[in-house]
Amino acid sequence: MVFRRLREWFRATFLGTDRRVLVLALARMADSIANSFLIVVLPLYIASGQIPIEGLVGVEVGGLAVSEELLIGIVLSLFGFLNSLGQPFTGRLSDRTGQRRPFILGGLALLGVASAAYAFVDNYYAVVAFRMLQGLGAALTIPATVALVNELATSVDRGENFGVFNTFRLLGFGLGPIVAGVLITGGLSGTSVVTYRLFGTTVSGFEAAFAVAVLGAAASFALVTLLVSDPPETEAAAGEDLSVAIRDPTGEHLLDPVFTLGLATLFMAIGIGLFATLQELINSRLDQGPFLFSVEFAAVVIANVILQVPIGQASDRYGRRPFIVAGFVLLVPTTFVQGLVTEPLLMIAVRLGQGVAVAMVFAPALALAGDLAGKGQSGTQLSILTMAFGLGVAIGPLASGFLVGFGFVYPFAFGAALAAIGFVFVYTQVEETVSDTVAPGGDIVPQDD
Repeated sequence: MVFRRLREWFRATFLGTDRRVLVLALARMADSIANSFLIVVLPLYIASGQIPIEGLVGVEVGGLAVSEELLIGIVLSLFGFLNSLGQPFTGRLSDRTGQRRPFILGGLALLGVASAAYAFVDNYYAVVAFRMLQGLGAALTIPATVALVNELATSVDRGENFGVFNTFRLLGFGLGPIVAGVLITGGLSGTSVVTYRLFGTTVSGFEAAFAVAVLGAAASFALVTLLVSDPPETEAAAGEDLSVAIRDPTGEHLLDPVFTLGLATLFMAIGIGLFATLQELINSRLDQGPFLFSVEFAAVVIANVILQVPIGQASDRYGRRPFIVAGFVLLVPTTFVQGLVTEPLLMIAVRLGQGVAVAMVFAPALALAGDLAGKGQSGTQLSILTMAFGLGVAIGPLASGFLVGFGFVYPFAFGAALAAIGFVFVYTQVEETVSDTVAPGGDIVPQDD
């Protein structure tokens, strides 16, 4: 009985979703595998000695000695900075032209080219340059993709559509680090980089990982090229008034609700981004290898994969705000405790808890912002949230690389404090947008105005 209901739910949810949303989700899954590969691969690549950094480590800049962790944090963060800072411009340009697909394809092309280039670089600055190119590629792709998903949805199924989209995207993001850890070390328990023989050529685990990243970007490009087109109403609704409000235009609150959700998303993403920079320290502290770190990193994503669609559907039915508020309440302890645990299994459990919190915020926040976005403004309005997420993922590694110098717990205490501030912002500045009630039989019944 339970399995039959699960099968029916799966069929109704995933097969009943707009085909273009599914294709965009699958394309983002392939692309996310490629990008999340690099979150695990690049720190190991730099730390392995294949990229000389001896002349940079120990140099004092503004009284601060440059460390290996800080150099890794810069590489990881640059992607997020260029990605996030570029999104308001590309999202607005996408709205103004009334086109999404060309932006998506152009961004995917840049991501693929940069991934291929890593195998040929021989200095730290080249790694930085190609990471910046990837950031620009993501800035083109993300706002246009999210805007298109929003425009293919209605207020009745917007949470579900974003849940489906985020599920596949995050599935790729979660699988990437695990596959990367196995590919680089040659197995689940390996701790050193292996080599492969491919068509008579010796290929390192790093080169194999970069090749998979390229294949992921190429698969995404092919899916979007063959199966996705801009709906006619997108071009027809191309907007001229694309301003972004900071103060609440209604005067009921201090801050605009979409801007508030952007701030809250920024704080959440910083908490997520703290973990990756500390890979070597975490592995030493927990006495583990790269594979277990990959599992811990992916635990947040795994929880999201499982919960995104059910929470998105529930937010369509019961409202967006309760899930967002509860998510920030849970985010505070699950972020802080990561700085205290010393066992791999406990770290996995805490990271799963953090993933549950993120799942409760992510799809409902996008859906709420989508509810508020006017016609022809999806790229501009939703880019506030996607920009904030990318900026947070960029700030997180830098913050942890700096704060860990004061003690291992400090980065995670900082993330927990930001989560608490995010809770206050959402609780005081954001109102519900779903005005329907649920009848006893489970049907949605619109309320009278």
